[in-house]
Amino acid sequence: MSHYFQDNPSLVSNIKEINFEINNLKMKLFTDSGVFSKKHIDAGSFIFLKVLLPLDLGRDILDLGCGYGAIGLTLAMAQPKSKITLADINPRAVALCQRNVKHLKLSQRVTILQSDIYNNIEGQYDSIVVNPPIRAGKRVTYPMYAEAKQHLIDGGSLYIVIRKAQGALSAARYIEEVFGNVTLLKRHKGYHIYRATKSKNREKGAIT
Repeated sequence: MSHYFQDNPSLVSNIKEINFEINNLKMKLFTDSGVFSKKHIDAGSFIFLKVLLPLDLGRDILDLGCGYGAIGLTLAMAQPKSKITLADINPRAVALCQRNVKHLKLSQRVTILQSDIYNNIEGQYDSIVVNPPIRAGKRVTYPMYAEAKQHLIDGGSLYIVIRKAQGALSAARYIEEVFGNVTLLKRHKGYHIYRATKSKNREKGAIT
């Protein structure tokens, strides 16, 4: 069975336009068959954005597993001084990001990469945001968390959204083992949003 995190060129393209408003920001994005939540922004991404938008995420932000760009492009629109990298393994998602970036006139501040997790990711970021493809399993999602550390500057943070029913607590424990800290920023309708910060001097702490 094909999933949105896999390339399935046999899927017939069916471009759709979705619209949503968040924090007084109106977004219009194009989606297609073969990408996650093609009919509307998913609840997890929306809740995630409500938490992320008020935060200072720094200048350089990576949206890993970006899909058609709902999270990263909303951040780019809301934070005009930021530089966003969108990365996804699915070439159809990458093509949609390219279309959406052009439509939103964000080409000067947004970089789009096709990448299997971090394989094509270079440099370090102030923030990495991840709405993980849970159906891909831990063999995909856990490296998204663990390898984030080497792609963050000192003091940079990984942010993830994950449902409790889909392993939020075990994921948080794993991230705490990697980073030495993890903070629950919000719990809403079964979704948990966590932050872990890379710091040489920070002592290992408990989940809060």
